[in-house]
Order: sequence, then structure tokens, then C-alpha cells
Amino acid sequence: MKARGLRNWEKTRAGGMTRFVLLRGVLSYGLTMFIVMTFIVHRGDISGRFIAISALLWSVGGAVFGALTWFLMERIYRKFVPKIMA
Repeated sequence: MKARGLRNWEKTRAGGMTRFVLLRGVLSYGLTMFIVMTFIVHRGDISGRFIAISALLWSVGGAVFGALTWFLMERIYRKFVPKIMA
């Protein structure tokens, strides 16, 4: 990770994990995948129940994706910060 990437991550992490997971995971990933998989891939007859289940599953999936991304970025950040600070 380069110094610029570290600075960008420092700004992102200052917002907190909850904000990151909601914005990057649930909204960016989960909502996008919900729309694509529900309305583009399954273009046929879709019921309200199918839409509700799909929304729930992709929201949870987005939250998991966001949390995993957060922890991975934190691991990378902590690995490189001591090298930059030294």
C-alpha cells in the first residue's frame, strides 16, 4: 500500500466501521446486486415475496462484504503503517 492509499484509508476509517459497512457494503454492493439479480437476471414473473427475500439476502450479503472489506483493509493498513512511520 502506498502513502496515498494509506492517507485515503485513514480518511475512510475516520468515518467508522458502521458507516463504511452501510455505505460500501449494503448500499454500494448489496443494493447493486439486489437490482441486478432481482430485476435483470430474474426478469420473469417475480412476486413481492421474492423481492422481499432477495432484498433481505442482498442486504445481509452486502453487510458481510462490507465487514470483510473493512477487516482486510485494516489488516493491510496495520501492516504498512509501522513501515511508513519508521
